[in-house]
Amino acid sequence: MNNPNDIKQSQGAEVQSPKAIDIVNRGLAKRYGSEQRFKIYGLIAVFISLAFLVLLFFTIFSNGYSAFFQTFVKLEVFFDPAFINKDDPANSNFPGLIKKTLRNEFPDVKNRKEKKELYSLVSSGAAFQLQTLIQQQTDLVGRKITIQVPVDDDVDMLIKGNIDRNVPESNRRINDRQLTWIDKWIRDGKITKHFNTAFFTSGDSREPELAGILGALVGSILTLTLTLLLSFPVGVAAAVYLEEFAPKNRWIDIVEVNINNLAAVPSIVFGLLGLAVFINFFHMPRSAPLVGGLVLTLMTLPVIIIASRASLQSVPPSIREAALGVGASKMQTVLHHVLPLALPGMLTGTIIGIARALGETAPLLMIGMVAFIVDIPSSFTDPATALPVQIFLWADSPERGFVERTSAAIIVLLVLLVVINALAVILRNRFERRW
Repeated sequence: MNNPNDIKQSQGAEVQSPKAIDIVNRGLAKRYGSEQRFKIYGLIAVFISLAFLVLLFFTIFSNGYSAFFQTFVKLEVFFDPAFINKDDPANSNFPGLIKKTLRNEFPDVKNRKEKKELYSLVSSGAAFQLQTLIQQQTDLVGRKITIQVPVDDDVDMLIKGNIDRNVPESNRRINDRQLTWIDKWIRDGKITKHFNTAFFTSGDSREPELAGILGALVGSILTLTLTLLLSFPVGVAAAVYLEEFAPKNRWIDIVEVNINNLAAVPSIVFGLLGLAVFINFFHMPRSAPLVGGLVLTLMTLPVIIIASRASLQSVPPSIREAALGVGASKMQTVLHHVLPLALPGMLTGTIIGIARALGETAPLLMIGMVAFIVDIPSSFTDPATALPVQIFLWADSPERGFVERTSAAIIVLLVLLVVINALAVILRNRFERRW
């Protein structure tokens, strides 16, 4: 027979079980509500981040796209033999020739002040343009031709709409008399705008309309080339040793901890190290890609070592065991089997480290690569600057013309970073193996 007490307990359990389910259901609704709120907060955070990113890019592009175009004025220049020395064009009076041409354009300009205002409408680079033209074609002496020369940066800003002509004369850099001359050029069709090739083919200059990024770009290429040549083999060799050959003891643990710590050290510390060791102790040339490459090598080595070790760890142990099982030595196993499989990940880590080095400014400032460099460097020991440092220099200049060139240089730097990171993604997707 069934015990009456057991029957009552089972009936009580049946009565209480729906209450437990209700409690669980109410808890589930609360948890689902919390999950939905968390998703909404996450979407709001992503939206705000994207909005700020779009605002940043819009500001950079809106300020910098105009730098890719330059304003020119057409002048009818008579290459007067009285101003030109055919045997030595470098000693000719090309600035005087430009001034004479401008006086012929506006014969009513008589007094000294007005002449000075008139001469300031054309860039100082116009004289060098005439010199280059005569050096290439000496038969132009004694002839009259129409050439396009760059205008001054203030005129360039006016044509591009960055200077408001409606404000009082005292609040703008171009006075009413100069506006009259510029308007005459516009009516005569002598003002034109072309793609600014000088921005990509010239070095730095004190004049915004003549400044270019070629010197900084070549300096960055030389610096990063040396960084890649030094950091990649040393970083891969260090990673292979630590991961495949190093004994597991306290000293190796200390080395690994220090490598991980160096990856988080501020970059300016490496600049101080380069200043103290490479320049002050070894007396290497200041502001040279040689020193910049060594400093950036020290900075990128921890990143490459960590990425290379992660790639080696991703290779299955069965690969090593199979190679050792058929009689391969430890060195043959690593070189012929493990390293080729880990190489795509190593290349990805190296490219990301180089991309980080491309955008660094602080360590290069410490070793003197902040100097004003006009000439294009041709070797690792020539004085040079880098693209991020060039951006820093232009951003500190008060002229409005340098504002657009700063943004344009940032655009070029962003394009280079996107290309380098895209290359890393392509290499990873092309050669990576999933186990």
